[in-house]
Amino acid sequence: MDNRTEVREFLVSRRAKISPEQAGLPACPNRRVPGLRRSEVASLAGVSIEYYSKLERGSLAGVSPSVLNAIARALQLDNAERAHLFDLARAADGSSTLMRPRRRTARQWSVRPSLQWALDAVTQGPAFVRNGRMDLLAANRLARAFYAEVYAQPQRPANIARHTFLDEKAHRFYPDWDIAADICVAILRTEAGRDPHDKDLHDLVGELSTRSDEFRKRWGAHNVRHHGTGAKNFRHHIVGDLTLAYEGLEMVAEPGLTLTIYTAEPGSPSEDALRLLASWAASQETDTHAQNAFTE
Repeated sequence: MDNRTEVREFLVSRRAKISPEQAGLPACPNRRVPGLRRSEVASLAGVSIEYYSKLERGSLAGVSPSVLNAIARALQLDNAERAHLFDLARAADGSSTLMRPRRRTARQWSVRPSLQWALDAVTQGPAFVRNGRMDLLAANRLARAFYAEVYAQPQRPANIARHTFLDEKAHRFYPDWDIAADICVAILRTEAGRDPHDKDLHDLVGELSTRSDEFRKRWGAHNVRHHGTGAKNFRHHIVGDLTLAYEGLEMVAEPGLTLTIYTAEPGSPSEDALRLLASWAASQETDTHAQNAFTE
């Protein structure tokens, strides 16, 4: 991914989202651009219009943290957007690979026994490990049952983004599909800023951009997010509707990977549905073992 293009499109897209009123500036009739003008951003950030124009053309190499913070304040960036701007600046300096621990690709990575034991110890909700490309790298039994339709795809590792945009079943699995799709692309965009030289991510984005208009439209919006906690609605093909809370935990021992656990409110219908899903998963595993024993 070309860093200068990424910087330019990100800054232009953020500038377009801020109205003069939101920035505390007087409204001006007959404006020809959405959002703020370059000169207004420059003024709010305390830099010259010439300097800001250079930045918006994609030249972030060598820009000081104080200037980046000023631009972030002027554009009213949230925490995820601010972090993304700094990631883009590190990539422009060529320092991103030096400052971050080397990450293994999904094909190189294998789950440690102790990590699988920890996942299997979570029995009341789906627990899984993913990377920033939305590959499912490790999971407990309930997560494998929960994402059964994702695992049914032939590609490995199983990938949530590919399922979301290329599998019609995803529109049933996510009752709020548009929201789920927005989140998915924002996570990929964030990862692209963190690791701009990730070939596997480039290949995935290229595949999804070619095959999905919905993905291509969202990718062009340059939205990013930190996906740490919240709640989501699902409609599972076995147990029906669920509303689950989630917590995403960055793994210190595995840079770039996130451990996510879904849970249901105690006493809720969703908790009953998870119990039913656990029973179904256990029965499927028993049937598989029986079939394997018979063939042996």
